[in-house]
Amino acid sequence: MNIRLAWRLARVTVHLCEGLATCALVFPFASPSQRARLTRGWSARLLRLCRVHVTPALGVPALAHALVVANHVSWLDIFVINALSPCRFVAKAEIRAWPVMGRLAAGAGTVFIARGNRRELRHVFKGLVDVLQKGERVALFPEGTTGLQGQVLPFHANLFEAAVDAGVPVQPYALAYVGADGAHHPSIEYIGETTFVDSLFRILQGPPVTARLTCLAPLESLGAHRRELAQASQEAVATAVATAVSH
Repeated sequence: MNIRLAWRLARVTVHLCEGLATCALVFPFASPSQRARLTRGWSARLLRLCRVHVTPALGVPALAHALVVANHVSWLDIFVINALSPCRFVAKAEIRAWPVMGRLAAGAGTVFIARGNRRELRHVFKGLVDVLQKGERVALFPEGTTGLQGQVLPFHANLFEAAVDAGVPVQPYALAYVGADGAHHPSIEYIGETTFVDSLFRILQGPPVTARLTCLAPLESLGAHRRELAQASQEAVATAVATAVSH
């Protein structure tokens, strides 16, 4: 390991430890607005340490109260969104096992879902409705897994029902990561057998990254069907992702 990479890794490690301490010692006593402010600042600094530059959000304004749905490219996605529009997240249970990041996600209030567990899904669904009805912004990745850059997999419709029951809009977000040439960044792929550690080293060793988040027009959930919302969201995100590298 060269000195430059070791220094970058050390700074990220210290920052991750600070995040763990904040989740354990500060978050239990913080108000929702304080947690959002701390989450935004911590996420933005993590991305800077990883040499990921987040541009101001494109598209329409982010709603303060909505079910946010986004394409899933990398473990960076959560922190890009939180650096701009902090959310409570719903994520697959496997993330809980990620080194350090799993603990951070749990400490920040992420709700984890085990695949194929219908009983747990019903319990999570009720919790989502309650959180949305309290006025919080909740985000999830309805593809259920990470995909290739520029590719948007079909959106699973189940949890869209939470927006319908809570009477809140669905707002799609489109995520893209580009290099200096404006093309998809070569260090970002997070598919197959790639581990979190593999991905982190690749990003720290690679050229700087620009992360682009586009907030798309919200979809009214009143009287809508979850499958309609999922399909409309997926199409909107796919269109935005397809054009992101040309901007």
